Order: sequence, then C-alpha cells, then structure tokens
Amino acid sequence: MKIDKNAVVAVSYELEVEGKIADKATEEKPLEYIQGMGMLLPKFEEALAGKQEGDGYEFTLTPEEGYGVHSDEYVISLPKSSFEIDGELREDLLVPGRVIPMYNAAGQVVQGTVTAVEEDAVKMDFNHPMAGKTLHFTGKVVSVREATEKELTEGLHGEFLPQEGCNCEGGCNGGCHKDGDCHKDGGCGEKKGGCKKGGCHKKDA
Repeated sequence: MKIDKNAVVAVSYELEVEGKIADKATEEKPLEYIQGMGMLLPKFEEALAGKQEGDGYEFTLTPEEGYGVHSDEYVISLPKSSFEIDGELREDLLVPGRVIPMYNAAGQVVQGTVTAVEEDAVKMDFNHPMAGKTLHFTGKVVSVREATEKELTEGLHGEFLPQEGCNCEGGCNGGCHKDGDCHKDGGCGEKKGGCKKGGCHKKDA
C-alpha cells in the first residue's frame, strides 16, 4: 500500500539541523500519523506521498516550508507578575532557555522560551524553536495501512476527542496545547498541576 490520504503511516527519521541531530524516531519506536490530517508539516507529508513500506527517504525543508522564519514580533517582554502563582513569584521558572506555556490573546496556549530576566520584566520568545532553521530529514517508511473509521474520527490516540481542560495527573509536563491536552516536551512540571493564564498554576487554584 502506498502513502495516500487517510493512510496510517509509521516512519523512522533523523532530523538534522545545523549539522547536528535535533530529533529522531527509530524503527522500533516510529513516528505514527494519519496522512492528510494536518498532523505534521504539509511539506513533510508531501515528500512522503506515494512511498510504501520499506522505502527510504531524504529531503530538506527551507524555513518557509518548515516552521517559518524567526520574527521579532514574537519576542516580547512580560511583567514578572505574569509568573506569580497564588501571589508568589515563581523564580525557579525564570531561567533563560526555560520553556513555559502561556495563553495568547486568542485564549490559545503557546510555548514561550525565556531569553532574559530583567529587574521587573521577563523577555520571552514565542517563535517556534525551529523557526528560521533548515530541516534535513532522512528515514524509512516502517509501515502503511488504511485508517479505521474510529481513527479518522477520534485520531490515532484520541487526540481529536474533546478535552476537559489541562488537568493531567502528575502535572502538565510540556503545558497545555490548544486541544486542551497535555504534552511532554518541557514546560511546567508542578505535581497535579494545570496551566492557566499567566503561566503554570496548581489545578485547584
């Protein structure tokens, strides 16, 4: 079976950025997605279209084809009060390089990186970490199959189901994404925590 719309695809990959491996998935633990559902970069899916199980691949995406160019508009200063929890400033969060989930004006949660801590403000970069980067992918198609009706409706792991906010037991590791779910990469690690406007708060706050 070839990779086409609504196919469940599993691939291994290595992502090279500026001469270093930035991310990877092995054949034993591949990346799985449904082709054409907008789960991955459009140009990534486009490059894999028509391939089948066992095929290798290699391609490069420009910043415009990947996560866009870096924009100064997304680098802003926020008052330190934005990082208070129950009236207490979370100094442990305010470390350059730390990724913190924050709400934007539209009520969506976006990931911001602390770039500098000043006396009364914190400079945050809300560009995607890969913004402005050229992405070089190599890998192999591990498997291809047709998606079930349930997978098309609910997602491979239930990601299309409605969520009741971000209240994962064990903390919001990685912060809430706009689908309300909790993801794993970076962010607030408060035990039994959730994310609310202005930073990471305890779930019952």
